[in-house]
Amino acid sequence: MDNQFNQLSFHPVIKEVINQLAFHEPTPIQQQAMPSILQGTSVIGQSQTGSGKTHTYLLPLFNRLDAAKQEVQFVITAPTRELASQIYDEVKTIIQKAEKADEWSAKLLVGGTDRQKMLDKLKKPPHIIVGTPGRILDAVKSGAVSIYSSSAFVIDEADLSLELGLIQDIDQLLIRTKEDLQILAFSATIPEQLEHFYRKYMENPLRVKINDSLLPETLEHRLISAEHRNDADMIYGISRAIQPYLAIIFTNGKDEADALAASLQQKGLKVGIIHGGLSPRERKRTFKEIQNLHYQYIVATDLASRGIDIKGVSHVINAQLPKEDNFYVHRAGRTARAGMEGTVISLYHDADNQLIGKLQQKGITFTFWDIRNGEWQQTKSRNERNRRQKTASQTDGAAWQKVKKPKKVKPGYKKKMKKQKETIKKTMNQNPKK
Repeated sequence: MDNQFNQLSFHPVIKEVINQLAFHEPTPIQQQAMPSILQGTSVIGQSQTGSGKTHTYLLPLFNRLDAAKQEVQFVITAPTRELASQIYDEVKTIIQKAEKADEWSAKLLVGGTDRQKMLDKLKKPPHIIVGTPGRILDAVKSGAVSIYSSSAFVIDEADLSLELGLIQDIDQLLIRTKEDLQILAFSATIPEQLEHFYRKYMENPLRVKINDSLLPETLEHRLISAEHRNDADMIYGISRAIQPYLAIIFTNGKDEADALAASLQQKGLKVGIIHGGLSPRERKRTFKEIQNLHYQYIVATDLASRGIDIKGVSHVINAQLPKEDNFYVHRAGRTARAGMEGTVISLYHDADNQLIGKLQQKGITFTFWDIRNGEWQQTKSRNERNRRQKTASQTDGAAWQKVKKPKKVKPGYKKKMKKQKETIKKTMNQNPKK
């Protein structure tokens, strides 16, 4: 099979890494952004989750790493320690496959680790720094490392960095770098505030937006009405019908996540929890247990939908739909990655109709289901149900208007009127033109 990466100007050692990674055909974001990154151009990349953004910048940066210069050459920031750790793992994998462990060096700088040990490891500057903005800034301010020598600066998950208030730390890092710095910013969305930030630091960047589809075509979206029903009972019923390899269950807050996880554990499901309220030690233990397939279900908040990449997720379950459509997209993006199939199952209430309509306008097709006795049963869509309810209400009103009101009120008159209304309504349904 001809490797299409060979058409890009990678050095032989990076081409060998690409072969060992079993990459044969660049993803759309890689195809459009890699040539410019290789040339040193700043890039703003926008594409869906799971589109290969990490290697889009890592491979070109490694291509120009100079082992002879013992200084920081590239800085890569990520908004959460989990995402930073995952990027760092990819960096180590590339170094290992290139057989350059004695020549290329990288360091991970994240919170939740011993600060002094981290600073001690920086006595010999690494070629690549990967970490969270706050911890990198701490190391720079303390004088443990300088990033002025860096030629490229990566902002991964830039929109989440903005949401979490980390852009200020990134700003403080960038003012400590050279003016001709190559900046590579990647995210699924670009809010207006992010545009202002980009204009401050980037001059004529290449903009790459991959919008072939909002989410992969291999992703199925199912809705189940949760009106007047218990979330934990419904999800337990869903569990009997899907038997997932691994499912992430999303809630809209930490308290909801804790309560739902406790209920599902009581029902006998193997459930782990991920949210911002966990201590660093708890988070580390949970992720290790996830990697060891200790859980079949993970109850999580939206931070997890953006800050981590859990492999093997076959199902996403929304115990509560999010308030914004972008969050639905980010949650759904946890499954159906790298061409695999996936299913998003969302419990919804009448109050969610506006969000569902928005997502449908964006091209997401929902099907409507229920679970009965552990089996899927397709139901009418919410629009059909609404129309039916509306029509029934209109018919009811019209029938009442035709009921003859008694001149004298006698005992049982209401019952007689109601019976008369039902007879008229039945006739109207049988002869809709009358």
